[in-house]
Amino acid sequence: MKIGIIGAGNIGGTLTRRLTELGHDVAVANSRGPETVKDLAEETGAAPTTAADAVHGAELVVVTIPEGRVPELDLAIFDRRAEGAPIVDTGNYYPERDGRIADIENGMAESRWVEQQIGHPVVKAFNTIYYQHLLKRGRAGGNGHRIALPIAGDDADAKRKVMELVDELGFDAVDAGGLDESWRQQPGTPCYTADLDAAALRQALAEAEPVRVGRGERGRRRADSVTSDVAVTEAREGAPCAQ
Repeated sequence: MKIGIIGAGNIGGTLTRRLTELGHDVAVANSRGPETVKDLAEETGAAPTTAADAVHGAELVVVTIPEGRVPELDLAIFDRRAEGAPIVDTGNYYPERDGRIADIENGMAESRWVEQQIGHPVVKAFNTIYYQHLLKRGRAGGNGHRIALPIAGDDADAKRKVMELVDELGFDAVDAGGLDESWRQQPGTPCYTADLDAAALRQALAEAEPVRVGRGERGRRRADSVTSDVAVTEAREGAPCAQ
């Protein structure tokens, strides 16, 4: 499959490595130009390119950049992807990094906000796992315990394609519902970086409580505290926060 990846940080770099290993045709880009992903390209065989060229003709697109940088993307590039190609959002919102985003602070699911910024439907995936675990802990189906990843989106066909890719990478894919339900896999929820199996993940998604929605300033302060603690841990251990 032809896959375009926008972002070459922890998750973007890891997906580039894993997907090329699996034989996919991967093009990778970041905001600083193709020359800055030369080492990753030489290591993996991926094509270093611009965001526009990474998306051109891609059968699946991954957007894996800090949330606050999403509005800087040229929206027209997404029209160049193959017809029906899913757009995967791996992002997490961290106010200390991204600045305060009013719609998210007021309760909008993070990926719904991303979808509105780029003007195309997205599927939320790969946002709950440490990048080192994504790199090293995938297992073939039927080979014992597998980490499960939640996949949320409104387009059933797009979500199916992403779930098949997750399985190919060695993880169980759990349908986490529509995009408005994707808050259940955001930072601070029970499934975030928990490496749960499929049954435990479904339970965690069901038991999640919104840390920003409907709780006023006290709830927002609690969410900020949880998010800050997670971000510090991730910075040490190599997790999804640094896209």
